[in-house]
Amino acid sequence: MTARVHPTALVDASAELDLDVVVEPFAIIGPRVRVGAGTTIGTRATVYGPTTVGAGCTVGVGAVLGTDPQDLKYAGEDTELVIGDDTHIREYVTVNRGTAASGVTVIGPRCYLMSYAHVAHDCRIGEGVILSNSVQLAGHVQIGDHALIGGLTPVHQFVRIGAYAFVGGGSRVSQDVPPFARTAGSPIRLYGINAVGLRRAGFDADLRMAIQRAYRMLFNSSTPRSESIVRVRDESGHIPEVVQLLDFLDATERGVMV
Repeated sequence: MTARVHPTALVDASAELDLDVVVEPFAIIGPRVRVGAGTTIGTRATVYGPTTVGAGCTVGVGAVLGTDPQDLKYAGEDTELVIGDDTHIREYVTVNRGTAASGVTVIGPRCYLMSYAHVAHDCRIGEGVILSNSVQLAGHVQIGDHALIGGLTPVHQFVRIGAYAFVGGGSRVSQDVPPFARTAGSPIRLYGINAVGLRRAGFDADLRMAIQRAYRMLFNSSTPRSESIVRVRDESGHIPEVVQLLDFLDATERGVMV
């Protein structure tokens, strides 16, 4: 089936709409936009290019995607927004394109962005990430696969949030959040590992225990963290998830919340 475009919608002649795309009333799709098969662009949503929206996505009422970055250094350079397959973007979400710093803002596949969330320029969001209502991401934020960010949470620019991390609603995130962490607060604090999330994701009991033990050594010890990292790597360096945690800590530039 070809794309179904409501008569009141405005679709630029250069936009590419794949099979079974639905464009609802009063939506606007600008030039240099590609929309994958089976995606629905909701009523009064606007998509500016260059933007690629994957297959099987939904873009909610009034969402605005692919606008210029809100960066005073932006000088009109050619940048883009890429959204993965099966991602659901709810009402009034806003997402900016990248800047010259990276050239692209990326939202991975199977993400869920709830109403009024904002994703700024050059952010990179992994697979299966959930941004709850009114989460506000500043520029250059990186979020690992399957992380969940609670509602009304602002995230400072250049912050990284690791895979499978949980950030409670109303938190203020100004430093990196490690993978597998359970965190909340303003300022944000660590409350152990995201045990419920890891169990739901299929992490078995032994793996959860290994991650828990690494966390205790790294965050609940009087030993300097640099020494704890060496010790954990020596003892559990054969476990990929523990290595992922250690590599995340080694790579931090803004520091890790505690």
